[in-house]
This record gives sequence, structure tokens and C-alpha cells, in this order.
Amino acid sequence: MIEFKDAAVVAPDSGVPILEPTSLRLTERHISIIGANGGGKSTLVRLINGLVLPSEGSVEVEGLDVARHGPKVRRIVGFLFTDPSAQLIMPTAIEDVMLSLRRTIDKKDERADAALAALEEIGLGDRADVSVNALSGGQRQLLALAGVLAVTPRILIADEPTTLLDLRWRAHVGSLLRSLPVQLIEVTHDLDSAARAERTLVIDDGGVAFDGSPIEAVAFYRDLMFGRVSRRPSA
Repeated sequence: MIEFKDAAVVAPDSGVPILEPTSLRLTERHISIIGANGGGKSTLVRLINGLVLPSEGSVEVEGLDVARHGPKVRRIVGFLFTDPSAQLIMPTAIEDVMLSLRRTIDKKDERADAALAALEEIGLGDRADVSVNALSGGQRQLLALAGVLAVTPRILIADEPTTLLDLRWRAHVGSLLRSLPVQLIEVTHDLDSAARAERTLVIDDGGVAFDGSPIEAVAFYRDLMFGRVSRRPSA
């Protein structure tokens, strides 16, 4: 379970609020998060694994306070970025996955075997020795995902994972993410993908504007964008 307890974030230099005090319990297997750019979506999910720390309040993952137990939490929570270039740093696909395994598997040959298995599992077994730069955008995102999944997280945060992909790869990566045996927290601009979740949050102007069923959340978000509802409805 992921729990926000009045967690808030302010910009350290200016004191401008980025995320207002937020309390949430996230227990569903697939939760989608939608909202306009700059509304606070990425800040919210980065609190879950300590990429951002709360200025006040707290966030707990499986009972662990993220601010105090960051390394332990990051073994539970994997994070997939919008741009795989933020995660891929080694020359070849297999070397990059091996890098993810360096803390859990000591022997190099065993790391190589585990990395190859992770690549095969995600459909990139035949690209193991290919340069990362020679992979397509979709293949690079799959490689980034393979590196995350290789360390067997129980929770996966996917922060707009298909934004940079074409329609074919968007569908493939989205379908793969939804099939994984993990709790998936997906930030997305793809409203069709958002509607496939069990629960959807609409984040707007640094706060949770709607929290409920995906179909209702998507309808609310459309109304919000076209000015048919207030930007911060009363409870």
C-alpha cells in the first residue's frame, strides 16, 4: 500500500507551492493519473520513491517512510521515465540491464544470464548485444523497462511512458505495462489508457481535483479542460 499523509511540496528556492497537502491511500493494482502539464502529476509520483521528498507531511510505501528509508523503498518501487535516455547509460542492451543487477547479483556471468533472461522476457532477447543507440524509440523504452523489472519491484511508477512513442509502440508498451504482475501507477495523457485502470486521479493546479472511477475521471478532466467545471471543485 502507498499512503500519502498530508504530503506537500514547495519549491526550495522560492517557497512556491508545487503540491498542496495531499492524503491518499493507493491500494488498487492499476491506478492512472491524468492532468494538464505542470499540474503536479510528476511531483506526486516522484514522492513515492523519493525522487522528490515532501516539504511537510509524509509518504509511506508498505509501511516504510520514504524520506527515512529511501534505499529500501527503491527496492520495492521501480520508476520508468518518459524518455528512456534518462535511464539508459551503458553501450549495449545487455550491459544496461546488467548494470541494474549489480547490487543483487555479484558474479558477472550470473548477471549476464539474468540480464539476458530479462531481455527475452520483454521481447528483446535478439537485441542483447545491439548498441542502445541503434534501437528504435519503442525498443529503448522496453529496454528501460527491462532494467527496472530485472530487480523485481512490487510497484511500478510509469511517468508518461508512451508520450514519445508512435501509435504502434504506444499500444504495445501500454498493453505490456498493464499485463505486469505489479501495482502500476501510470501517469498518462492517453485517456483511453487511463480509462483501463481501476482508479484514476485528476491532478490540477497542485492538488487532487478528482479521485474515482476512470470513466468519471476522464469525463471530469474533459469538462475541466473546456471550462465546464471549476478548477477546484468543493468536496
